[in-house]
Amino acid sequence: QVQLVESGGGMVQPGGSLRLSCAASGSIFSIDDMDWYRQGPGNQRELVATITPGGRTYYADFVKGRFTISRDNAKNTVYLQMSDLKPEDTAVYYCNARVNYINVWGQGTQVAVSS
Repeated sequence: QVQLVESGGGMVQPGGSLRLSCAASGSIFSIDDMDWYRQGPGNQRELVATITPGGRTYYADFVKGRFTISRDNAKNTVYLQMSDLKPEDTAVYYCNARVNYINVWGQGTQVAVSS
């Protein structure tokens, strides 16, 4: 069974940085786009960033210039480098990917930005 496991969340002060990781495990023969979503308190889940297998990226306007998505295809892992974090970035961050033609979600990792 394929799983996505996130790590790297935590609490940070405004202006700080965090790096999230999401590793796919199991019997894998194909991974398409890999995405990061987030869901803040009382909000709907929203797309943060996407990266294609070839490395093309897309960012939501609210993170452009602050967040960087990357992936290591050999390790079946996607990363989200977050800088200049703001209180409004507080959310549970979820990894999503189409693995073996099936949409898979991670369990989420909490990011809290507070002074």
